[in-house]
Amino acid sequence: MQVFGASPPPHASTAMVRVYDGNLTYYRKNVLAENIYDKWFRLNVIHDVDASRVEIYIDGELKLQVDGRGGVSHAFKCGVYAQANDSYYMESRWKDIKVLRKL
Repeated sequence: MQVFGASPPPHASTAMVRVYDGNLTYYRKNVLAENIYDKWFRLNVIHDVDASRVEIYIDGELKLQVDGRGGVSHAFKCGVYAQANDSYYMESRWKDIKVLRKL
């Protein structure tokens, strides 16, 4: 899952949640959840642009709070695509996606 949009250089995205070796990570640094293959979990991402803050929750538990990366236009992406050291099989299933906006 990604939040595209940031103030480059050097970043093109504000947040990226990805899987490496069965662990769900924020980019490649912070492990958010271990051993997630073949498991359903609830992912909530709060991107507060005004406060320049991103919060990531797994199954209702706050796992990470980081500074935003600026930018004036943002978009979400849910799915898979290859990065370095990709596997021969990648799958991502999503349901009940909601995008809420603060008024």
